[in-house]
Amino acid sequence: MRIGPRQKTKTPVLCYVLKPVTLIPERTALLNLVILVTPYFNLAATMSFIDPFRAANYLTGSTTFRWHVLSAEGGMVMSSSGLAIETAALTQTVPAKADLVLVSSSWTPEQSYSDVTTSALNRWAREGAIVGGIDTGAFVLANAGLLKNKRATAHYEHIDALMEMATDTTVCEDLFVVDGRLFTCCGGTAASDAALHYLSEFSGPSIANAAARYVFHHDVRGAGRSQNPKRVEPTGHVTPNTVRKAIDLMEANLEDPIPIPEICKRVAISQRQLGRLFTQYVHKTPVEYYRDIRLDRARGLVTQTEMKLSEVAAASGFNSQVHFSRCYQQKFGLAPNKDRIEGRVPFEFRAWPMHSPRSS
Repeated sequence: MRIGPRQKTKTPVLCYVLKPVTLIPERTALLNLVILVTPYFNLAATMSFIDPFRAANYLTGSTTFRWHVLSAEGGMVMSSSGLAIETAALTQTVPAKADLVLVSSSWTPEQSYSDVTTSALNRWAREGAIVGGIDTGAFVLANAGLLKNKRATAHYEHIDALMEMATDTTVCEDLFVVDGRLFTCCGGTAASDAALHYLSEFSGPSIANAAARYVFHHDVRGAGRSQNPKRVEPTGHVTPNTVRKAIDLMEANLEDPIPIPEICKRVAISQRQLGRLFTQYVHKTPVEYYRDIRLDRARGLVTQTEMKLSEVAAASGFNSQVHFSRCYQQKFGLAPNKDRIEGRVPFEFRAWPMHSPRSS
């Protein structure tokens, strides 16, 4: 028998092939999101809301979510940062069925009130869509009559104005509020929290968690979280509890200011020591800080409502309208009646929220 050369035996090698994880959607039906933007909307907040749905599409490998960006008249719509996006007209390119409708509004929401918008929002609500608003989108929803006897929120700068405008709505300072099939959100990165809430509702928590990781939104905040947590400042700087308690008392008593000695008594500290702490951490005296937050509230009411200036003065803790006007001009550089007009000029054309005091 002819024996050939010895055959070399190949040793089997174990190979581990890393494959991308494919998530299986718990709901595969196409879901239509309608993003209705108004002039000078907040672009970052709007994208923060859309991005988790985009991530979900990518991670699942299927187009489960499709969004349609609309505006009342269509065309290019300027955002508050000066960047513009292309939109379809509300009366033209509208999906046959909307599963979620988001009104994204920021500066001058009252300029967006229209019969066309009100009619569309009410129709979507009647058809069972989830309808919500971010930043000042709550104003548009309230004007459409959708927030009657509901809980709602808005950006904290506009909370007082929303309370004056929507008297039949319970207004709170949460990051976002879900009330039935209506929701409102303060905007900013909280828009991602609201989006992830609904992503979990639509597609399940596993996909929502994966999308949150993908967009690096590791601390998902649920409904009911305050816009202004008071434990630690955002950059890690800790304000002493005594100062925080004093500020809490001031913020809770803007219409009827508490004398500084009474505040010191309530927080158990001497007036001199409170002054030192405010100077160190707030860089203002307690009197200056208290006056400034009352004026900040006044400015919101001046520029965002039609309240009489005498009513604004009283609501901000000023007994004299003359004194109020003088303090207002010293801080913002112009009188309240003039700011009522100029304060509604779009963001990129003015130094909102505060004018630098004009030199005399």
